[in-house]
Amino acid sequence: MVTAPPYTRELEVAQLAVQRATILTRRVFHEKAKGTVDKNDKSPVTIGDFGAQALVISALKHNFPGDAIVAEEEAAQLKEDAGLRETIWGLVKDTKLDDDQAEQTLGGGIESVDSMLELIDLGNSPGGSRGRVWTIDPIDGTKGFLRGGQYAVCLGFMVDGEVRVGVLGCPNLPVDDSARLTVDIGSNATDRGRGVIFSAVEHRGADSRPLTTGALSPDSKHIGMRPVEDLATATFCESVEPGHSSHHDQALISRRLGITGPSVRMDSQAKYGSIARGAGDIYLRLPVKASYSEKIWDHAAGDLIVRESGGQVTDIHGKRLDFSLGRTLANNKGVVAAPLGVHDRVLKAVQEVLKIGQ
Repeated sequence: MVTAPPYTRELEVAQLAVQRATILTRRVFHEKAKGTVDKNDKSPVTIGDFGAQALVISALKHNFPGDAIVAEEEAAQLKEDAGLRETIWGLVKDTKLDDDQAEQTLGGGIESVDSMLELIDLGNSPGGSRGRVWTIDPIDGTKGFLRGGQYAVCLGFMVDGEVRVGVLGCPNLPVDDSARLTVDIGSNATDRGRGVIFSAVEHRGADSRPLTTGALSPDSKHIGMRPVEDLATATFCESVEPGHSSHHDQALISRRLGITGPSVRMDSQAKYGSIARGAGDIYLRLPVKASYSEKIWDHAAGDLIVRESGGQVTDIHGKRLDFSLGRTLANNKGVVAAPLGVHDRVLKAVQEVLKIGQ
């Protein structure tokens, strides 16, 4: 009797759930049904966020009913706004994979608008260091999504605080793993030939495959970071929004490392996927506020995918990202992701520019 590798079921469900959620987000974009509301932190939320979260949680609760879920959105605003609620419900109930077996794996659709609201609110787990916990960012890079640039549907699975499975659905990245990043990747990226899903399982490496509208594509390929022998040839990835990462410090670090090309600015964990397959090389997210703590859903899947692709991910102090402390990375500041062979040199440059330990 052949025993399946660890987390085989979790990986399959996660990939299919992310794939179904990306169908909804693409539909929202192309139909221009992008009504936004403001959360308390004033960041934009689209109907795609709520719809994608409902679909992913529906699949998780069908397959793993005892697991905890940490997700970004909550349904309070939808309960107060009938128009927005009905718009989202219309999208959710009509979004299905066009493969019956794949749809059956996910447990089918959601029964009612009330069920949808209940599912969205099941993402309120505090997280922590014990047990099985999923973390979801239904649309990471909302502003990128709104302008037709890069965004990702992100799903990470943790056991006892360690990320074991990570899946990123990146509808606007090229399918071609060999396509290097270009400076315009952050906008107008909705051409044909785009849409990729990255996935990784702890100790089993990372893969990419084209996004589909049904069963998982059989065209899966192992991915790995590009060996960087000369840092002058490396490509930096950084956030589009200056409020997310210090562009000024990034430029100083780039010069210190002798990097000659411009940095590539793009939204979301698509940056993690891009460097994991060698399209880019280094991802920095430098703190802009001492009091800010990163959210676990913004990094869990990407962290594992990069590490399983031959990279290292730490904070600016050289510590591994710690997902065991709840809904935030309370014990970390910033992110430094790079190939193993050069991570120490990149980290040293970061610490020199930020005057850490001086």
